[in-house]
Amino acid sequence: MELIKDKQVIDNTWTYLSNDTALKNGDITVSASRWLQDRAELLNHNGKVGVRITPESSIDEIVNDLPHIELIELDFPDFADGRLFSHAWLLRNRYQYQGEIRATGNYMSGQVFYLSRVGVNAFSVEKNEDLPAALTALNDFTVKYQ
Repeated sequence: MELIKDKQVIDNTWTYLSNDTALKNGDITVSASRWLQDRAELLNHNGKVGVRITPESSIDEIVNDLPHIELIELDFPDFADGRLFSHAWLLRNRYQYQGEIRATGNYMSGQVFYLSRVGVNAFSVEKNEDLPAALTALNDFTVKYQ
């Protein structure tokens, strides 16, 4: 599956592991609760590790571990829930997170530009056919008034 990262279409090398799935080698993402539970094991993982954040997640619980986390996935359960926009802004601006912040789940292409404005630099889409619309949305506006 492909995704958009830094306005380029690339292959996705990451795999999300649910809480009941055994760890495997390679680049993986896990839930915030699994990160907290299995932190020591994940720090020694053979591959890159990312954390999937939901709107209910508290980024304060993982903020001290951000130097060890290479990807933050913002998992949108519903396009009408804006809390993940705030999480992205906090990660980039308050906590100075330099890694990848990726939108995944149920967001609309019309939200892509605004997500990029708050710090999201990667977008996972459900179907590869949705990639052109998401890429176009990144350039919806040329002037920023905020």
